[in-house]
Formats: sequence, C-alpha cells, structure tokens
Amino acid sequence: MTEPVAHSPLQERSAGILLQPTSLPGRWETGDLGPEAFRFVEFLAAAGQRVWQILPIGPTHSDRSPYQALSVHAGNPDLISIEKLVEWGWLDDHRIEGFDTEAKRRLIREARDGFRTRGEEEDHADFSRFLKANADWLTDFALFRVIKEMQQDKGWTDWPAALRDRDETVLQELGEAQADELDLIHFEQYVFFRQWWNLKAYANQNRIGIFGDMPIFVAHDSADVWSCRECFLLDDEGHPTVVAGVPPDYFSETGQRWGNPHYDWEWLEANGFEWWVHRMESQLALFDLVRIDHFRGFQASWEVPAHEETAMNGRWVEAPGDQLFTALRKRFDPLPVVAEDLGTITPEVLELRDKYALPGMKILQFAFDSGPDNPYLPHNQEVNSVVYTGTHDNDTTVGWFDGLPNAISAQVLDYLGNPAESMPWPLIRSAYASVAQLAVIPLQDALALGSEHRMNIPGTTADNWQWRFGWDMIPEGIPEKLHHLSYLYGRLP
Repeated sequence: MTEPVAHSPLQERSAGILLQPTSLPGRWETGDLGPEAFRFVEFLAAAGQRVWQILPIGPTHSDRSPYQALSVHAGNPDLISIEKLVEWGWLDDHRIEGFDTEAKRRLIREARDGFRTRGEEEDHADFSRFLKANADWLTDFALFRVIKEMQQDKGWTDWPAALRDRDETVLQELGEAQADELDLIHFEQYVFFRQWWNLKAYANQNRIGIFGDMPIFVAHDSADVWSCRECFLLDDEGHPTVVAGVPPDYFSETGQRWGNPHYDWEWLEANGFEWWVHRMESQLALFDLVRIDHFRGFQASWEVPAHEETAMNGRWVEAPGDQLFTALRKRFDPLPVVAEDLGTITPEVLELRDKYALPGMKILQFAFDSGPDNPYLPHNQEVNSVVYTGTHDNDTTVGWFDGLPNAISAQVLDYLGNPAESMPWPLIRSAYASVAQLAVIPLQDALALGSEHRMNIPGTTADNWQWRFGWDMIPEGIPEKLHHLSYLYGRLP
C-alpha cells in the first residue's frame, strides 16, 4: 500500500465540486469508498472538473459531525466499502445480510478473519508496514476505541481514574486481554487507508485533485485529547477549563459554543509544534490540498469559560500562528493549504494569511449584504483564492435566493446582469468567471436543489450531515454544461 503521487489543484485555473463521500449513493447507511466513489470521479472528469472537495473524513460520534472526530489521524470505518472487501477475496458475497452500520461492522470483522486465512503474503506484509508506519497514533486510537466501547460509549473523563489517567500497568493488561479487538481496529484502519489511497490514485490519474478539510480544533472526547492532555487547557480530571466557539454572527445571535478544548499554545510551542507537524503530515498523506477550518483561530480565537451555556460571554485570546506556520513551512514546502478566512476577520488575520501566501475563501452568498466594497463580490476577489457559491454550512443557492427579501434578490440579479437563466446558474457562472484560481460548487448547486437538500445548519445538532444524492437526481446534460463552463471561463487544463 503506497500513497499516490500528489496532484496540485492550485497550479492552474480550475473548477471543482464539493461533496462529502458519505453523501454518495449506495445501498449502505452512508456513502463509501466503493464503486459509486469511482463513478463520481468519472462524473467529475466528464464535467471538466479538476477538484473533488470533501469535508473531514475521520471517525465521528453519533451525531455524524465530521468536525468532531474521535481522532485527527484515523479514517472513518463507515466509509469502508464492503464490495471492495469481496473483490479482494477476504469476504464472501453471500455473507452480506443487511445494509446498516452494524451489519457493516460485522462484515468487516468477517473480512478480517478472511484476511487472516486467505490474504496473500504481500497483503500481510503490507499490513505489517502499515502498523509500523502509523504506530504513533494507531496504538492510542485503538485503545481509546476499545475502552470507549467497554465503558458504554462514555466520554473518557467519565472512565475509571486508572483508564482516564492512562495508568501504564492497567493499559498494558487491557491491551493483552483485548488483543483481538485491538487487532480488528488496526485492520479497519488499514482497510480504510488502502481503499482511500486506491480512490485517490484513480482521481489523480484522471487529473482530479482531492481537496480535504482539517478542523482547527479537535473534539474533547477523542483519542488525541486523552493521549496528549498536556496539549490542551484542561483541569486535573481532564475537563476543559475553556472551550472554543465564535461570537454572535451571521449564523447565530448567541454565537456558536463548539465545546472543543483550547490548545495550550505555550506547551506546544515549547515542544516545537511537533503535535501540529505530525497532524499536518497525516493530512498531506490523504489530500492534495487542505482547507484549515477557522483559520482566524491561529491569530486569535474565541475563548469561552467552560461553564457558559452559550458563546456570548467569551473573549479573544491571541495564538502563536506566525511561529506555528514558520515551523510547518520548514517541514512542508510548498504548504498546500487554503485558509478558511470567514467570519470576524481582522487585519492581523489577513496579514498572517498573506505572509504565508495562503489562498483565502470567497463566498458569493455573502457578497450582496452590503455595498460595492463587499470583499466577496467578484470584482473585489483575488487570484490567490477559492470562490464558492456556498459551502456545507450555507443553504443551497436555490434555497438562499428564494429566501432573500425582494430588494436584495433584485440587487443580486442587477449585479449579475438580470440573467435569463434561473438560479443557481447565474451564481455558478459568476464563480466560474471570477479571477479566483479555483471555483468550487457544492453538488446541490450543480443539481439546482432546494433547501431540503442542505447539508448542515450551524448551531443545530439534529438532522445534519445525512444528505445523500442519487444518480437519478442529475439532470440530463449537466456534465456537458459544467464542462462547457469550465472551457468558457478558462478552467480546463
């Protein structure tokens, strides 16, 4: 199992589609890395796209939020393709019964047993290489998963003190007693990464780069916080003393209290930011380009006392972003990172972004709520940026436009030249015509879907991250139309 050669999406003017792999069609509870993912790559190629942008792909909690993963390094086993396991000869096709998450986990266990007895010698050698190369995070992640299941999915601060505080003798004894379960989790991760790199290689062969997403913060209930408590601002029992969020904004009048622990930046800097370097190394092994969510937090982040129920009573606390990115640039050059520079942005944030020549983001749905100086309007955009109609946090463009007051919708149409086409196509054309090096359209917009197809509503926890599409939702001629726009606006290679 080898990592595919990187494809650099920002080297040329190009276009892409935003779609989380869980939204792919298929018979399982979520989309996965199987045949439908390869078919989607072919759709992108036929549509003249050069980028597939996704959200984070780590293992999630029960709410399925990709921004609150159980690990910053591990892959989501829900994305494992059972069909690929059959194709590899480790699982019998007739054993597939049921198509929910629990059925998938049973089948992965059976595939592990099949791998043990039927796997080729090179497969076993490949597995051993994977374990050795990833031991620095995989050992702790597997222990975390096993203990969490033994503790009825409780958060790690509610575990018995010896497990919570990582007593070496207790962990060693548990590892020996649960060796088979730990091996299963190792196998899951091996399969995920093998399938992911197969898919990425296929995308790169079709001149499509994978554009990933890395949240700035990590979930408190995660293997990362449990295994590196010194990296975070926690009390003696592991609870956060302060949590992350954002002040009141466009999305919420009370702000967003994310609940993630804040970093102990002083400790991280004293240790050469190695935790962050290792994290970036993992992401660049997965993706050709990485968006860092909430980039402004590297200059200053919104710190909320942990006892507060909303994010209103927080404060801005500066972070050593300049020192961090100096360390990252020393290790990775070039550093293929896009800064999610949305929200409350100050000159200091822009200075940090521009010092390291990181592309920012331009959201067209945010462009019409003020005058001609709005930085998201196409005439104010910059080449070194990524333009979107909207993101996974926005309404679909059809839903957004239909919900605008009449005066604002008239202003939008006036700016776009009172087009004959119906939404979302005028906004898509505007994104493609932009000087921004990369234009990305959520698949929902390319399919002209309404608000019922929205992926996420920030500040809410119910019914998010579950959207799926079907091939029958793609109108005839859409690949050709997108290909034509890519050609028309100079986004074909």
